[in-house]
Amino acid sequence: VSAKEKTLTSQSPQTTGRKNDPIGLKLRIFNSALTEFAESGLMGARMENIASNADTTKRMVVYHFKSKESLYMLVLEHVYRCLRQHELELDLSAYPPAEAIVKLVEASFDFHVSHPEFIRIVSTENMLRGRFIRQSTSIRQLNQTALTVLDEILERGKKSHLFKEDAQARDVHRLISSLCVHQVANQYTFGALFEDPDEFDTQTAHYRQLAVMVALRYLMI
Repeated sequence: VSAKEKTLTSQSPQTTGRKNDPIGLKLRIFNSALTEFAESGLMGARMENIASNADTTKRMVVYHFKSKESLYMLVLEHVYRCLRQHELELDLSAYPPAEAIVKLVEASFDFHVSHPEFIRIVSTENMLRGRFIRQSTSIRQLNQTALTVLDEILERGKKSHLFKEDAQARDVHRLISSLCVHQVANQYTFGALFEDPDEFDTQTAHYRQLAVMVALRYLMI
C-alpha cells in the first residue's frame, strides 16, 4: 500500500466500493484490517473478518497483502506515520518555545483521544513485546521526527532562558506520550474506578489541561 493509499478510514474516497477498482479494494482491505487488529489484536484477528468487512474474499486479501502478519506490519507503520505526520503539520517552529510546547501537547492529546484504534494497535505491539516493530525498516526512522521537532523547540527555549538546560527531547516526549496514551488506554478502568461517567467531557478537558501544565512545569526555569 503506497503512502497515498494509507489514509484514515474517514478519509477513504466514496468511490472505493466499485468492484473494478483495485486501489479502492486495497484501501477497503487496509482499513478493515486496521479495525480488526485494533479490536482483536494480531492473534485474535481473522483474515475472514478482514475480507468480509472489506466486502471481498480472503483470497483477494492474500493476493494483495500476502499474509496477516505482513498486513499487520503495514498497519503498524501506518499508525506511527500518522502520529508523526500530525506533529509535523503543526509547524511548531513558527511559534515561541512555550507556546509551541502548549500546541504540541494539546494537539497530541486531541489526536490520541480521537484515534483510540491507533493506541490499541500500539498496545497490541507492546503485548507482542515489540516483535514486529523491531523488524520494520522504517518505523524507527520515521519516529525520529518526534525528537527532532522537540529538539528544535527546546534549543530555542534554552537560548531564551525559558527552559532548563538539562531538558532532553526524549524525556519530554516520554512525558507527553505517557499522559496522552493513558487517557485512551486506561479510560475504561480508570473511569470506572475514579470518575463520574456523566462528566466525561469535563474530565477529558481537565486532563488535557493537566498534560499541558505538567509539560510546562517540567521544562520552565
